Amino acid sequence: MSILDRFTLTDHVAIVTGAGRGLGASTALALAQAGADVLIAARSADQLEVVAEQVRATGRRCVVVAADLSDLDAVAGLAQTAYDELGRLDTVVNNVGGTGPRDFLGTSAGYLERAFSFNVTTAHVLTRAAVPLMLRDDPSTGSRQAAQKSVTTISSMMGRTADRGFVAYGTAKAALAHWTKMAAQDLSPRIRVNGIYVGSIMTSALEMVAGDPGLMGQLEGKTPLGRVGEPEDIAAGVLYLSSRAGQYVTGKLLEIDGGIQQPTLDLGFPDVGA
Repeated sequence: MSILDRFTLTDHVAIVTGAGRGLGASTALALAQAGADVLIAARSADQLEVVAEQVRATGRRCVVVAADLSDLDAVAGLAQTAYDELGRLDTVVNNVGGTGPRDFLGTSAGYLERAFSFNVTTAHVLTRAAVPLMLRDDPSTGSRQAAQKSVTTISSMMGRTADRGFVAYGTAKAALAHWTKMAAQDLSPRIRVNGIYVGSIMTSALEMVAGDPGLMGQLEGKTPLGRVGEPEDIAAGVLYLSSRAGQYVTGKLLEIDGGIQQPTLDLGFPDVGA
C-alpha cells in the first residue's frame, strides 16, 4: 500500500455541518475528492446546492439537508438521514458554530449560553446520534484494530488564546476543544475524536477584518507565515484526521493557524478596567 492510499476515504460516508460555504464547503469537497459520499447541512438551500454540484462532479453522492442547525432535533436527525440515504456512516465533521465578537458588558448570560449551545451542544447532539450508527457496521472489535470511524470538531485559536471582545466565542471554542478530548476517551478504541484549532481563514467570518487594510496588516504581521489561511488549509487537516493517515491519532487538536500565538487586534472594544 502506498502512503498516499492512507489519505483515501473510498466509499466512506461523511456528515459535514455548516457546509454551505467556507470551511464546511471546502471540507465536504475534499472528503468527496478522497472518495467519500457526503451529507451536507446548513441553513441556506441555495448555497448547499452549489456545493452539492461540486461534490457530485467528483462522482460521489451528496445528500442536502437545509435546516436551522440551532434546532437540536434537526441536528440529531442528520445522522439517521445519512445512514438511511447513503447506507452507512463513517465520519462526522462538527463544523457548525461561531459567535460574533461582543464587548464584555454587552455579553449577556443569554448570549453566552447561546454561544455554548451553538458551538458545543450541537457537536454533542450530532455525535451522540451518530455513534450507534457508526458502530453498527464496524467490523473492528478491539484496540488492535485500526479505528476507521472518526469525528472531527472545528474549534478556534480563540479557544487556546485570549483577546478582547471574544469572551463568549473563545469560551465556547475552548469548551469544544475539551469536549473533543473527553469524547475521545469515551469513544475509543473504535471511534477517533480529534479537532482543529482554526486560525485566521479567509471566509465570510473574516470579512470585517479583510475590508480594513489596517486590521488586515495587523493580522498578517502577527502571523509568522505572513498571510491568512485558505479554507483548503483546514479541509486538508480534516482529511488527515478522518482518514487512515490519522489512524493513530485521537484526542488531539491540530493548530492550523500559520503559527500565530497571540492574535490581539484593535477591534475597538472598550477596556472596562481602565
